[in-house]
Amino acid sequence: MKKDISAENRSPRLAIIAHDGKKVDLVAFATYNRDRLQHCRLIGTRTTARMLREKVGLQIDSVESGPHGGDVQIANLVVEGKIDAVLFIVDPLDKHPHDPDIQTLLRICNVRNVPLATNIATADHLISSPMLDLVQKRHLVDVIAS
Repeated sequence: MKKDISAENRSPRLAIIAHDGKKVDLVAFATYNRDRLQHCRLIGTRTTARMLREKVGLQIDSVESGPHGGDVQIANLVVEGKIDAVLFIVDPLDKHPHDPDIQTLLRICNVRNVPLATNIATADHLISSPMLDLVQKRHLVDVIAS
């Protein structure tokens, strides 16, 4: 049984994605929560990450854009245990050609029991929850249990 002590002291790892119709909302959310987000390790799809770097000043890594496989790359990171929570601000009133990829990410978050916010109201609750600080301890329990 391998114990991952380093998990106790790391920052929460948060994936951030927003559909084009919700990017303005995400910028407002991220600006308001900048201090909290700066204490997280952030990764986003290419366009979302670039926007958060340029408009909010956040340090954020990126994968491909959603339509080019970025949602699947984030899903893979969730499967690998490298993401603690996902903020995926979806536009439910628009069609997305990569909808199967979107559904894969949402399903993987539910299968892996990874917190998932799909709108700003839920993202507000997730980001302000003391449970976000405990995700590394949840990870430690998962490592010890396996």
